[in-house]
Amino acid sequence: AQAQREFIPRQGSLSLIGIGPGALDQLTLAARSALLAADILVGYELYLELLAPLRRSGQMVAAYGITQERKRAQAAIDLARWGLNVAVVSSGDCGIYGMAGLVLELLAEAGINDLPVEVFPGVSAVNAAAARLGAPLMHDFCTISLSDRLTPWAVIEQRLRAAAAADFVTALYNPRSRDRQHQLVKAKAIFLEYRLPQTPVAIVRAAYRPEEQITLTTLGAFQPETADMFSLVLIGNASTRRFRDWLITPRGYSATLQQTCLTE
Repeated sequence: AQAQREFIPRQGSLSLIGIGPGALDQLTLAARSALLAADILVGYELYLELLAPLRRSGQMVAAYGITQERKRAQAAIDLARWGLNVAVVSSGDCGIYGMAGLVLELLAEAGINDLPVEVFPGVSAVNAAAARLGAPLMHDFCTISLSDRLTPWAVIEQRLRAAAAADFVTALYNPRSRDRQHQLVKAKAIFLEYRLPQTPVAIVRAAYRPEEQITLTTLGAFQPETADMFSLVLIGNASTRRFRDWLITPRGYSATLQQTCLTE
């Protein structure tokens, strides 16, 4: 009789991938290669739909709802431990308000040290919006999420006041949703305590997707109800200026050049 073969478990892996703003041509080459190499893609259903043209034959998907992040991360870990090469996808960059942190937290909690993990960066929403707007991030900036589902509003408000007082160009993630109406209104009021009403503001919705919308306005004229969860709101600093349909935050090169000419 033929000798029974010994079963050797296959080594699975986790690829934590930022897919960028959603357009396939904004994927990094490394992210694209990792997606194609995966046995299964795990992620929010909308992001998996955006990746559908890229998926190869026989590749599996596991789609989850918008509030099922922990279930999503745990399923990915379980599938990888079972022996599959798993790609966990996040929009933008997976390490900026994405899935990378949660997956690593769960691995740490469970003490799983022998599972290969690689993190693949992507174009974050703030980078995508900035590219569409020109050069609004040429000087110091910060990002703040207005979602208080995981972070207490008191903490978010403290950060808003600190950013506004420090004159950071500020990008607001998750600015407004059907269930969260007042946060963006309050954020506008806070910034108006520290910045002039004519401070440039941009709302970039669905950057690089067919439904992209860009609105340029000012802090005083900005209408919070025009933003939603697919938008990023960018508030300029004291030196941010509008030129045509661009926003420019000067770094100070012109002043430095002037000073050099005066001293030479």
